[in-house]
Amino acid sequence: MPGTTYPINLKAEAADSGKRLDQFLVSHVPDVSRARIQQVIEQGQVLVNGVREKPSYKLRPNDSVSVLGPAERPPLRAVAEDIALDLVYEDADFAVIDKPAGMMVHAGAGATEDERNRGTLVNALLHRFGALSAVGGELRPGIVHRLDRETSGLIVVAKNDLAHRKLAEQFSSRIVKKKYLALVHGWLKADVGTIDAAISRDAVRRTRMTTRRSGGREAVSHWKVLQKYDGPYGKFTLVEVKIDTGRTHQIRVHMASLGHPVVGDTLYGAPREVKRCSNRDVKKHLEQSGEAGTLALDRNFLHAAAIEFLHPGTGERMAFARPLPPDLESFLAHLGAGQSS
Repeated sequence: MPGTTYPINLKAEAADSGKRLDQFLVSHVPDVSRARIQQVIEQGQVLVNGVREKPSYKLRPNDSVSVLGPAERPPLRAVAEDIALDLVYEDADFAVIDKPAGMMVHAGAGATEDERNRGTLVNALLHRFGALSAVGGELRPGIVHRLDRETSGLIVVAKNDLAHRKLAEQFSSRIVKKKYLALVHGWLKADVGTIDAAISRDAVRRTRMTTRRSGGREAVSHWKVLQKYDGPYGKFTLVEVKIDTGRTHQIRVHMASLGHPVVGDTLYGAPREVKRCSNRDVKKHLEQSGEAGTLALDRNFLHAAAIEFLHPGTGERMAFARPLPPDLESFLAHLGAGQSS
């Protein structure tokens, strides 16, 4: 509850009678999850009529509820964990990993200790390699660049400080070439294009980025249509995106700014599930084929497919690529026949 003034004093109305304390607070304290509210209660920061109660406490009319302050978050830390890694390449200076969707790169958001610190790429790397570069600090050892949690694909990790600095210089001077594959809603008007739109943090929803504010950081993305889909679930476009810059959520923000959000990216306007068309012929086809009436993807359809850079030790050009993972290939297979661009 950042920016909130404490204490927060509330009064239960007749309509709140029988409602759980945690449910009551979720409905009265904006932009806070139920899990976070429960943590605040369990840490003794909530009083009902001056007494500490459990999250399951059932309210009565005229109960006085006071939130004394925010919950204390568990500290961020990197901890070696035995987590399987898809190691694409490794030598004395760096390693290239194919990161799965759902894995955070380093410790970050989350209400509990496990959510904030466990299951990260950094933890897996510490278990696998022991020591990594220290340039990024204790929480980000070896991390030269990042991928969003729900983005899969290639990420480069530095094993020593010298390699880290040289790789970081290549990223800042735009020597590194990165290529992503994304599936977006609708058909793009042209087969190729460039988006040159600065990106900044949304003034209202702080978890979002936007191209609509002035004073943002330069961001350039180049896209090319690979395939168009027009099937039972509507129109989609598979695009290859190359980025000159590496801003937070860059591809997701840029594609959404064109009116074509990345499939699965509900933060930037994509629906949670894709519904079949109402066309009678489409309905008949779905019934005969046994296909579902809706499709859903529990991640963003965004994959870091290729990366090129100079070896930090030898200067040799290094190039790595990885195909779409099975979950994204399966989603494409359900869309219907694609039309090559």
